[in-house]
Amino acid sequence: MNLLRLDKSPRRSHRANAVVTGAGSGIGRAFAVELARRGGRVVCADIDPVRAKETVGLVAQAGGEGLDIACDVAEEEQVRELANSTEKWFGEGASLVINNAGIGIGGNVIGATPKRDWEATLSVNLWGVIHGCEVFVPRLRARGSGGIINVASAASFGAAPRMGAYNVSKAGVLSLSETLSAELSGSGVGVTVLCPTFVKTNIVDNPYIEESAAKLATNLMKWTGVSAESVARKTLDANDHGQLHVLPQIDAKILWLFKRGLPATYTRALGLVERIAR
Repeated sequence: MNLLRLDKSPRRSHRANAVVTGAGSGIGRAFAVELARRGGRVVCADIDPVRAKETVGLVAQAGGEGLDIACDVAEEEQVRELANSTEKWFGEGASLVINNAGIGIGGNVIGATPKRDWEATLSVNLWGVIHGCEVFVPRLRARGSGGIINVASAASFGAAPRMGAYNVSKAGVLSLSETLSAELSGSGVGVTVLCPTFVKTNIVDNPYIEESAAKLATNLMKWTGVSAESVARKTLDANDHGQLHVLPQIDAKILWLFKRGLPATYTRALGLVERIAR
C-alpha cells in the first residue's frame, strides 16, 4: 500500500554499500541476501557473531561481498564502532542502513509485565533504532544521498492486548521514522518504515515471550505468515521508489484502515476478541 510517496528516488538498493542490523536471522538475513543479489556489499551486524558469519556466507553465495560484525544495538558506542568499521571496509560511508534488530515479547497485560521485559524490549527495539538513526543519519545527510529502512511492525499501530511493551517499542519506531522522513525531505536520503504482521522468522525464540503467547504466534506464523524474503524484496523496492510506509500483507492494510477510520470501535473489538480467546 502506497500510503505516502514522497518523491521519485534512484535505485538505492542496487549495488548498495549496506549495513543491516539483526542480520543473523529472519528479516535481517533476508535483507542481506537480497541486497547481495542486487550487487551490493553488505555489513552483516548481529549480537550473535556466529549467525552474522553464517549470513556472510549466504551473501557470498548470492554473489555479493559481506562483512560480519558483532554489535549490540542497545549500546550506542557499539553502533558508533559499527559505523566506523563500515566506513573503513567500504572505503566510504554506507549508502543504505537497515535498522532491523529486534526481539519479540508478549503474554502479560500492562500492570503485570516485569520491568526487565519493558527494559529489554525498549533497549533493543526502540533504542537500537534510535542509535542507528542518530549515528548513521548525519553521515547520510552529509553525502546527500542514500536510504534508511527501519523495521517496525503492524504492532506499531495494532495495539493488540498482552503485547504492551512490544507495541510501545514499535510505535516509537513508526513515529521516529515518520519524523525522520519529514526532517530528511529534500536531502536525497529516503526513509522507509516496514510494518508487517506475521513473517516466518524465529522472533518468538526468546525468553521474553510467555509460553502460550509463543505457541499462538508460532501457529499464526505457520498459517498466515509470509516469507522474510518476499518482505525484504518489497521493502527494498519501496525505498527505491520513495515510499514511506510498507504494509506487505493484506491483514496489515486492513488493520491500518480500520484503526484510523474507527479507532474506538477498533480497540473495543480487540478487547472482545481477546476476552473470547481467553
